[in-house]
Amino acid sequence: MANKQVIIIGAGPAGLTAAYELLRRTDLKPIIFETDDQVGGLAKTFHFQNNLIDLGPHRFFTKSQRVMDFWQSLMPFSQETAVDSKNVLLKIKRLTRILFLGRFFDYPITLSKKTLINLGSKRIVKIMISYLQIRTRPIRGEANLRDFYVNRFGRELYDIFFKDYTKKVWGVDCAEIPADWGAQRVKGLSVKQALSHALKNILGFKNRKMETSLIESFYYPKFGAGQMYEVLAEKITALGGEIYLNHRVDRLKLENNKIIQAEIMDLKTQQVKEFAGDYFFSTMPVKELVQNLSQGVPKNIEQIASGLVYRDYILVALLLKNISFNTQAIKDNWIYIQEREMKMGRLDFVNNFSLSMLADLATFLVGAEYFCHDGDWLWQKTDNEIVKFAFDELLKIKAVAPEDLLTGQVYRQLKAYPAYFGSYDKFDLVKEYLDKIDNLFLIGRNGMHHYNNMDHSILTAMTAVDNIVQGIKTKENIWSINTEEEYHEQK
Repeated sequence: MANKQVIIIGAGPAGLTAAYELLRRTDLKPIIFETDDQVGGLAKTFHFQNNLIDLGPHRFFTKSQRVMDFWQSLMPFSQETAVDSKNVLLKIKRLTRILFLGRFFDYPITLSKKTLINLGSKRIVKIMISYLQIRTRPIRGEANLRDFYVNRFGRELYDIFFKDYTKKVWGVDCAEIPADWGAQRVKGLSVKQALSHALKNILGFKNRKMETSLIESFYYPKFGAGQMYEVLAEKITALGGEIYLNHRVDRLKLENNKIIQAEIMDLKTQQVKEFAGDYFFSTMPVKELVQNLSQGVPKNIEQIASGLVYRDYILVALLLKNISFNTQAIKDNWIYIQEREMKMGRLDFVNNFSLSMLADLATFLVGAEYFCHDGDWLWQKTDNEIVKFAFDELLKIKAVAPEDLLTGQVYRQLKAYPAYFGSYDKFDLVKEYLDKIDNLFLIGRNGMHHYNNMDHSILTAMTAVDNIVQGIKTKENIWSINTEEEYHEQK
């Protein structure tokens, strides 16, 4: 394998993991190209007014011992929070709630006394009648995400907690999203499961088979999620790998069922460079990957790829003097905002991840998250207008006072979430075509157009390297990651 090199597109968790595994286990030299000016991908951490804030909330939790060993080899676990203990993972208590009807609900919804009081007796009766009706006469052949949710929660709970929030996140009705999206994100959760979980808690039994969403703590790097991947990038370059930031892959030359060369644009100098490669790992959006292939791509594959849909994302970092709800201190890591009149999707609390990310412990740093499309009404606003819009939404729910805003910053991310609608129902044809390119490996969330969690993205990279090392030709073992029901459901 000496003198051979691997071109890796993207310096997110999957791309960096692939490079590190190649350096540890082979004689191949990885060269990473990243369009951004920093590593981390969707798990990057920004510097903001001498503070740190993630591009959305991240938690380091996995059921894969291989991934946990990988993380801890880079950053060991420690309870130490002193400044000189820099590269460590802290154990964080998880609290996530839903804000709806001006009240807080547990996330996921639990059938607690507080939930019953928040919903009120009339709603509770409607929920139970609706649930019993769907249990006796379930929808046959779930045609879409609405059917999926109704079958598991009843129509009343669907209308209250899923219908409007799903449209807020994805921009389309549940009826336009395939049912397998729900199977991907809400495995095993149901009213029956919630009842069982609540009963075991009341009786004092530990739930040994707990849903991913119900895990009560997680690991987290002391200086933000992106710190993990900054440390990893340093190790890669120390081992002889190369990372080029502000470089975009514009063309991939395809010849005899192999990619032989990448055409790279230096975004600072506008110079075009060419790099040959023996293997190519792609974490770029599949839509762009197919567009960048030089020749011979069948028309139907081009059409399907061009019809893939993505959801874009805006993070508004707000540095505040104070934030509270009815003078109640917030201990949540993040809150889902399901108030129907609000456009904000989630609200993240940096103070409740790691205080080491704050320049001034007397301030509060929050991230207001908005799900949108490039070019829509919110995206077209100026940064100052978006900061004002986000702060005004917090004023509406009386989480802040007018004098609480110190400063704000807007971060925009294109193609943050690959969607399971558009031409996705034909995606398998694209997958089969790309898998036949012998030396191409699709890894990571956008690379596979699959809503992977961070640990799943890392596993796809590890498995792709396994295949090279072991001479395995099939790529199905990469695609099978994050599909097994048991993977999600067993603690």
